[in-house]
Amino acid sequence: MMEWTDRHCRSFLRLISAHAFLYTEMVTADAVLYGDRERVLGFDPAEHPVGLQLGGSDPDKLAKASRIGADWGYDEINLNIGCPSDRVQSGRFGACLMAEPALVADCVRAMGEAASLPITVKCRIGIDDQDAESGLDRFIDAVADAGCTIFIVHARKAWLQGLSPKENRDVPPLDHDRVHRLKARRPDLKIVINGGIASLAEAAPHLEHVDGVMLGRAAYADPYLLAAVDRALYGSDEPPPTRDQVLDQFMAYVERELARGVRLNSMSRHILGLFHGQPRARAFRRHIAENAHLDGAGIAVLEQARRIVLGESYRAVAAE
Repeated sequence: MMEWTDRHCRSFLRLISAHAFLYTEMVTADAVLYGDRERVLGFDPAEHPVGLQLGGSDPDKLAKASRIGADWGYDEINLNIGCPSDRVQSGRFGACLMAEPALVADCVRAMGEAASLPITVKCRIGIDDQDAESGLDRFIDAVADAGCTIFIVHARKAWLQGLSPKENRDVPPLDHDRVHRLKARRPDLKIVINGGIASLAEAAPHLEHVDGVMLGRAAYADPYLLAAVDRALYGSDEPPPTRDQVLDQFMAYVERELARGVRLNSMSRHILGLFHGQPRARAFRRHIAENAHLDGAGIAVLEQARRIVLGESYRAVAAE
């Protein structure tokens, strides 16, 4: 998710699940080619498996960016054909490209020739007045013919006219059955469903019809739901880490990054939901939100937040 699933977020989520596949926020091919690559592409080896999500519509630029991503050690290159923002449309990439399956096929073909990695596509079931049956079938068939075998399908249309990006995440109705029908029609493809799935319990019925489930906002708001993934979906015998263990390991990561000059709030913002649904979770979030952005804020902010959520009073800790 743009401006959310950065390297600090991914490092945090990896502490919760060892096997869930993680993705970068979407970055443009131009940012990879001409930007600060360490900032754009840098990641901790502990994040594996991790995919680089690209945005763009120029086959040559996407091919070059894919080759660079492969050289940086990513496990997959994903082309985003689902983002509906105005900025994305003006750059001719994102969901508007669902109207141009031949161009997307050219992009995927070029990316596959440039990088010896899986090239995957994230898309919607359609845009605006497109027929979600025939339109999606034509799009998938054209892109699959170019070599893509894995599609992540957000089970909503994107309405590019009249809705904001935020509204496009909720207003267009969900049609999970349409994604199920796609898998039934193309059993040779790996189909991953996305959109409106808030828990592993909700994901389970979908896995009877498709190959995988992508969680976005739900996993960000309540990241500890990923703690059950390794046992439930990957057959792990290891007990999941406790929330406190996750926080302890993340604090070690934070200390290393603070020493490199990273500000605390750029990391701590990703852990606000760690104790979602638990006693004193609100006080935990409030303490971090009110203190992590201050000049000189350090690991003591997280240590105090942990004491709060584990039972010490907010007033006593905040008064220190």
